[in-house]
Amino acid sequence: MQPRLVIRGDHVVTENSVGPASVHVARGQISAISSFEDVPAGCALIEAPKKSFVMPGLVDTHVHVNEPGRADWEGFETATRAAAAGGVTTIVDMPLNSIPATTTLPAFQTKLAATANKLYVDVGFWGGVVPGNTGELETLWEAGVVGFKCFLIHSGVDEFPNVTEADLRQAMPVLARLGATLIVHAEVPGPLDACCQPDAGANSSFYQTFLNSRPRAAEDQAVELMIKLTRETGCRIHIVHHSSADALPALRQAKSAGLSLTVETCPHYLHFCAEDIPGGATQFKCCPPIRERDNQAHLWEALRDGTIDFVVSDHSPCPPEMKLPAEGDFLNAWGGISSLQLRLPIMWTEASRRGYGIDEIVRWLCAAPSRQVGLSQLKGAIRPGADADIVIWNPNAQFRVEPAQLYHRHKLTPYNGEILSGVIEKTFVRGHMVYDGGAFPERSGSILLRRK
Repeated sequence: MQPRLVIRGDHVVTENSVGPASVHVARGQISAISSFEDVPAGCALIEAPKKSFVMPGLVDTHVHVNEPGRADWEGFETATRAAAAGGVTTIVDMPLNSIPATTTLPAFQTKLAATANKLYVDVGFWGGVVPGNTGELETLWEAGVVGFKCFLIHSGVDEFPNVTEADLRQAMPVLARLGATLIVHAEVPGPLDACCQPDAGANSSFYQTFLNSRPRAAEDQAVELMIKLTRETGCRIHIVHHSSADALPALRQAKSAGLSLTVETCPHYLHFCAEDIPGGATQFKCCPPIRERDNQAHLWEALRDGTIDFVVSDHSPCPPEMKLPAEGDFLNAWGGISSLQLRLPIMWTEASRRGYGIDEIVRWLCAAPSRQVGLSQLKGAIRPGADADIVIWNPNAQFRVEPAQLYHRHKLTPYNGEILSGVIEKTFVRGHMVYDGGAFPERSGSILLRRK
């Protein structure tokens, strides 16, 4: 096909190499990867600056958009603008926090209607597994959700109740038959209930008080339960926002045994350490919590050896007052961190100083997440036939995170003031330039429901 657009640069990151190349774009897809000099007459040309990388657009499979129903927390327009500004070309929306939650076909249809004329990047959707909705799962799957999420503890919102082992024993055989993935908030109630009352005299403004209330054992026991159930049912499972290093040996063993199991973690677990969180700084609260420095080192090792498959944002915003900033009360503040726009620079900053390179970044932020949701033929790589989802960014440029730079609805984030490396310059979704150095020239105009 004759390209309508060529994007070229000295550092084009394909599946097999990094070097000078031109990426030819026709009808929203990559039609060819050619030599740097190959620019056919009559097509538009975008040339990356000499020090910049031309890389696949990021895929973020863990984003809480919250619309409809709680668009005052975050909505599709603000979330997808933030994604575009962060080089993220595909997000997958979580089924909870919106009203209604995405647990029935009518609720899913309501969700789809809420996206109209608001999208800057492609969007897919998770369905939900809650008590009593096993009969809805096949209908949601056929309607196009990429998989299903459940909580093993209270989700934080009453519209999305948690499941028990008995509920899972009903749902997981259905999901196994469909070939659908079950993604799991892996904390169980027992260890949390045992810690629900802080020690006498404990101060809720101390981060350690909150950390003590969310022990690693809650994650560890949840992981053991899910390993048991996937072994028994054959259902493919995925552990979301994993933070406990103590569960890593069990996960390694399960993977070595060939169980259908994948794991993600998040930038905040790899960037921040519990020891450094100030008293009252509730913008750092998330569940599971940010843990200690030694725990973090084990998470990085698990990324290196493949026990943890990839890194997603778990972008979970709320109105700032729900974080109780005046009170500084960790125990009662809403748990969630806003970072959708910042995943690439956070991960590049941390990974590069540990000796990792661009290949790992592409695997953790692009290729592996797209594979998890069945979109790897179209997303997560620069190759002929894939969607022309591309980010141009300068890995050497540094910036200070400031609220005015952030495009998600609320600007409260623990990353404010952080010095990060990696400035996003341009973002393309299926050949449409959706971000250009602080401007948003056009919308992608798409909802993504395809599984390949």
